[in-house]
Amino acid sequence: MTEKDNRYLIVGLGLMGGGYAQGLSSLGMHVAAIDRDPDSIAFGIENGYIEKGSTDADPTLIASSDRIIFALYPEIFIKWMEENAHLIRPGTLLTDVTGVKSPVVSRIQELLPEGAEFIASHPMAGREVYGVRNSSSVIFKNANFIITPTEKNTEEGIEWCRSLAVSLGFRKISVISPAEHDYMIAFVSQLTHCIAVTLMTCNNNTHLADYTADSFRDLTRIANINDEMWSSLFIMNKEFLLDQMDSFIREFGELRDLVENEDYEGLKKKMRLSSKRRKAFDLKEKQ
Repeated sequence: MTEKDNRYLIVGLGLMGGGYAQGLSSLGMHVAAIDRDPDSIAFGIENGYIEKGSTDADPTLIASSDRIIFALYPEIFIKWMEENAHLIRPGTLLTDVTGVKSPVVSRIQELLPEGAEFIASHPMAGREVYGVRNSSSVIFKNANFIITPTEKNTEEGIEWCRSLAVSLGFRKISVISPAEHDYMIAFVSQLTHCIAVTLMTCNNNTHLADYTADSFRDLTRIANINDEMWSSLFIMNKEFLLDQMDSFIREFGELRDLVENEDYEGLKKKMRLSSKRRKAFDLKEKQ
């Protein structure tokens, strides 16, 4: 039996789930989906993303799936598993796209029936829009992908998750613990969204579009935010996120003091450090 013989089920046919469905279908996989929105299911079928779908947790569809990918908000993911995990048959491999891991992974693995395996992962890709109509597997090309296994995972399961990422076009694949993931993601993703939101809410000037240059547009690109999803991610990862927010506030305060005190040398030193770290980042990105 080859991987193409396996039947994939996408639970949550939105932006990310739609991207997975499109990418897997283009590789010749058998893909079905569950989503509460009938229009999303209809769109997926009409555009060839999925072969079939359901607006509820169809027992036959779940039990006949060999691979399941969850593209749900964290709390909904856990609730779905609490209600439907018993329908998953032994031998099924599962993964997800959830942006926070520690509060999710252990609970999901507890709910799994004997013989099924959940390998948590996080595709580091996305857009400022949502919904299957805005989805595209193109966003995965050359993006980063993180796998967050636990002691309950097998090498075979981890390798399947890695192969899935490779087949969808991800460039760099990292394997770290759920806690390491949450610490890192609080800085590189959640804090950056906090900064973008704050930039858009700290000034009520309605003529900003008449005055801005690329710097403001670049910094606030992600401020057009999915409030339901990101509020959930912030709260579920609040311990790590608050640490990063406090660190940012301290650093911003130091920068403010340098400006207030007209400390040219201090400002230039901090800017040189910023440039040095950005150049190192750019070099790493090209590797």
